[in-house]
Amino acid sequence: MLPGDIPFQPERAGYRDAAPELPDALHWVNCRERLQLSELRGSLVILVFWNATSASSVNLLQELRQLEKKNPGAFALVGVHTPRYSSQQADAAVLKALRRCRFRAPVANDRDWLAWKLYSIPAWPTTLLIDSNGGLAARFVGEGRAEEIEEALTQLQEDLPPPHLRPAPDLLENARGGTGSALAFPAHALATDSRLFVSDTGHHRILECSHDGRVLRQFGSGTPGNWDGQSAACGFQSPQGLAMDRTALYVADTGNHCVRRIRIDTGEVDTVLGAGRPAYGSIETQGSGLRTAINSPHAVAVDGEVLYVAAAGQNQIVRVDLRAQHVTILAGDGRSDVRDGIGGQASLAQPGALALMPGQLLVADSGGNAIRRLRFADLALTTLAGSSPWEPGRLDGTGQMARLAYPCGLAVAENRVYVADTCNDRLCVLDPYSGALATLRLDQPLHEPQGLSFAAGALWIADRNEHSILRFDPEKGTCERVEVDE
Repeated sequence: MLPGDIPFQPERAGYRDAAPELPDALHWVNCRERLQLSELRGSLVILVFWNATSASSVNLLQELRQLEKKNPGAFALVGVHTPRYSSQQADAAVLKALRRCRFRAPVANDRDWLAWKLYSIPAWPTTLLIDSNGGLAARFVGEGRAEEIEEALTQLQEDLPPPHLRPAPDLLENARGGTGSALAFPAHALATDSRLFVSDTGHHRILECSHDGRVLRQFGSGTPGNWDGQSAACGFQSPQGLAMDRTALYVADTGNHCVRRIRIDTGEVDTVLGAGRPAYGSIETQGSGLRTAINSPHAVAVDGEVLYVAAAGQNQIVRVDLRAQHVTILAGDGRSDVRDGIGGQASLAQPGALALMPGQLLVADSGGNAIRRLRFADLALTTLAGSSPWEPGRLDGTGQMARLAYPCGLAVAENRVYVADTCNDRLCVLDPYSGALATLRLDQPLHEPQGLSFAAGALWIADRNEHSILRFDPEKGTCERVEVDE
């Protein structure tokens, strides 16, 4: 049992406290009308509080999707999104987030934290189980709770009619919809001198393109799955970060909790790290081999036979020796925080992007709203710019005086580092020696920019929520859209 849990007690049936009605002020972003829990009496209800920038929330939503498939009609699933950043307060932002997370359920925008306070929610994600009489049967904090939730559901169903005889109102509208683009929520644009590789995250595939956007090859079937193969005859699930050496492209296959390798010459795709499930224990207890489970890898960097992986779901940086087939933790004690220190004595908060520089690894510590530096010589992790998980902002400055909001992209160009300040819809330039951070002025707006790369004299930007790739020319100061065309 985790702190904040309310354990399920089947013997309390008929004596449970009634779950409060959801506040009238909530905005239902994908419903035909306002939803009230009283309308769902007679059904079991799973009410999940989540946030789109929480890796644990995204993992839990995937667990609940699987639970729905396994138990069709057994419960009504309802979501409440509570914003962490000001950019998440608009209904349109919440609607984009639920589509990006493939969450098909009525979702309320709790922009003023009314429902969060009413239900005394302790953390993201939190799942409430409400019985058929409207009583609060249990509260589960965190991810990895599917088995416990299912066990409680099974006991609650014992005295109920079969699922097909229970009320099941369909209040959804616009739960699904095309993006009107060849891309869907692209997470990374990795350019070389002649090619552009794109994580087409919402379509569960990787595209190889020319610089003008013409698609040359597709890796991944376009259907979420986890199987190796060749070119389009394999399965990815919400792939994000990319890294490349002379012969291979490495992919942070986030939804499958693994790292995949694409052989550039043959198009063969194989798995080099991960067990296909999220990690909840230490790597050391798993044997430290390449089938070690990791949690939500968001980014990868490669240096010869060594991979560096940002495991956002476990708040750690992982080192993978491909030759020795050995996995170790370079930095992070697993706690979500911004705390400088040596190796495993330091803390990270959902690291989301990596960039190699001589003798060091730069880390966009997304959940920590900071840019960190990991020095290889002594594994010292220090904060270059930004503050802490609970001090986001939009402010140029040096070191801890600067403010960021969920930075998710890094690209090195000689003596400067470009930063995608994702939840501020801006790009920044960072001096990696002084820690000075300044906003980069563009001639067009951005929409949650994420993965970056610098090649062929240009900065390549995955503009995630606009479903597009942009090319910025630093000499001319111009930015143009790359028309990806299949």
